Amino acid sequence: MEARLRQALARAEEVARELADPETARNPAKLRQLGREHARLEQIRQTNARLARLQKELVEAREVLQDKDPELAQLARIDVERLRPEVERCERQLAALLAPADPMDDRDAIVEIRAGTGGDEAALFAAVLFRMYTRYCERKGWKVEVVSLSEGNLGGLKEAIFAARGPGAYGTLRYESGVHRVQRVPVTEAQGRIHTSAATVAVLPEAQEVDVKIEEKDLRIDVFRSSGPGGQSVNTTDSAVRVTHLPTNLVVQCQDQKSQLQNKIKALEILRARLLDRILAEQEAARARERRAQVGTGDRSAKIRTYNFPQNRVTDHRIHHTVHNLSNVVDGDLDELINALRLAGEKERLSA
Repeated sequence: MEARLRQALARAEEVARELADPETARNPAKLRQLGREHARLEQIRQTNARLARLQKELVEAREVLQDKDPELAQLARIDVERLRPEVERCERQLAALLAPADPMDDRDAIVEIRAGTGGDEAALFAAVLFRMYTRYCERKGWKVEVVSLSEGNLGGLKEAIFAARGPGAYGTLRYESGVHRVQRVPVTEAQGRIHTSAATVAVLPEAQEVDVKIEEKDLRIDVFRSSGPGGQSVNTTDSAVRVTHLPTNLVVQCQDQKSQLQNKIKALEILRARLLDRILAEQEAARARERRAQVGTGDRSAKIRTYNFPQNRVTDHRIHHTVHNLSNVVDGDLDELINALRLAGEKERLSA
């Protein structure tokens, strides 16, 4: 860990110099990338400085323990009891910050939510998940850009796609990929029986053009008239865009923007993210340890979490972690669940 700390502190100085370089200011992409790296390294620097201060205070308190004055010794004993757990907590935080990070973690995230089995109730649950994640993003201070919404009956959503833009968005949300199951009494159920339905969540790192090169000759672009609620220009012109990537047969469509050009740009953004996700999934297949743990792999084939409304319970099946505050969770309070998953992922990476 000492070697990683020295490297991180040295890199922090390099990044600070690069950010001060006028050339960097003329390169928005580089400026954004360095800004995120600086935020991560600054967190390491501050945590290390706090740890050093706490360790010094602990050493001084232990020295005073030997004092012949009983009152001073008693005060020092109180300080030692207070400082020891703080030092240990700070050491864990620093170790987590220094754990080998996925280079994609600092990227913005593309989040795709789709109703699964369960008909209208699944679409209603997809709407709940969409609200949960957008509220969580708001709590984190991230920007949410809705790319596409496909509405179902009773206010549900067949599909929702949005971009979460902010420091560490993908690294934080990546663990949400998978099948989310809900158990509750649907609004359409007259006899009060509990139904089980599901929705899938896919979290993709936003791809940059250097990650995935898309050739125009590999695309088929169709335009059509938007459907569903809309305002000026929407539903009245052929502004919706469907993009098909011929080599992979991946299809993306976008209709929520006002113009055909805006919809094309958004559709290509999602397509690029899906192609990058496919590349990463192929690389991930070789990492058997993480695949078995199903933490951080983006494996969407297995049920990862159950939301049980009658019992006010949310259970994450990958790490067998349960919380009994479902109402808070669906209101965007995901920190406990996500932090537990991140900790499990970090432990897995450190032991790999």
